[in-house]
Amino acid sequence: MCGRYFLHSTADTLTQLFGEMPMPLLAARYNIAPSQPVPVVRESAAGRREMVLLRWGLVPGWSKGPDPRYSMINARAETVANKPAYRNAFRYRRCLIPADGFYEWRALGDAKQPYVLRARDRAPMALAGLWEHWQDDQGNELESCVILVRAANSQVRPVHDRMPVVVAPQSFDLWLDTQAQKAGPIETLMAAQAMPELEIFAVSRAVNSPRNDRPELLDPAEEGR
Repeated sequence: MCGRYFLHSTADTLTQLFGEMPMPLLAARYNIAPSQPVPVVRESAAGRREMVLLRWGLVPGWSKGPDPRYSMINARAETVANKPAYRNAFRYRRCLIPADGFYEWRALGDAKQPYVLRARDRAPMALAGLWEHWQDDQGNELESCVILVRAANSQVRPVHDRMPVVVAPQSFDLWLDTQAQKAGPIETLMAAQAMPELEIFAVSRAVNSPRNDRPELLDPAEEGR
């Protein structure tokens, strides 16, 4: 699964990756955690790309409301098209979630060791996501998102058995365009090996607490610390 990630790329770097679009003011973040607002790239109602802030942890439109006990932060790519919680969003509301890398934890004795996984060239990635709109009877609204995950490749497998689905730039339009898209090309996209060559290293357990959000979290550390 992907339960934490980081994004510190500048607006110019993100524009080079995703193209010109409306974009909120973004601060560098080194420990993005579930339930926090996260930047998401999607198509607007006018059919143009936009970047907006959505809550990480998908709340289906038909649910009674957000419940932190059942936060849907990851969805399995293999079953997302058929799961009631995701299938409408998969059909109509796909998005891209920019990330400079992500954290995973591996069992090390009686504890778990956090690791950074990021592109060796330090370029940002576009993670496949879905988004939803929820509204209650009083008119309160919430837009939320989920990150798609798949079986880990040979790079990630020593640390974790799952990894985020990465969308290559040439596939952005296909992923974001939900108009009359058939399932076949999208399923092929999710199965493609778009994860870049990674550098993977242990980091401090300070990342375990989402209250910690500073550049030093990305400093390599000895395992067990």
